[in-house]
Amino acid sequence: MAISLRLSDEDTKLFKSYAKLHNITISELVRQSVLEKIEDEYDLKVYEKAIAEFEKDPVTYTLAEVKEELGL
Repeated sequence: MAISLRLSDEDTKLFKSYAKLHNITISELVRQSVLEKIEDEYDLKVYEKAIAEFEKDPVTYTLAEVKEELGL
């Protein structure tokens, strides 16, 4: 899939400089950046859900307790 992206001259220089510094193409820079943003948002949602569940039942177990419970 091809994507077209319009950038200002200033942004173009910044993208090119960053890509050159990291020895990647601008396409790879954009791809990595978008994937990172998606992953960050996903991680935040999972974190928020985990915190909400923990706040409902804030019981925790040590590693030793878990091992004992599982017979490890």
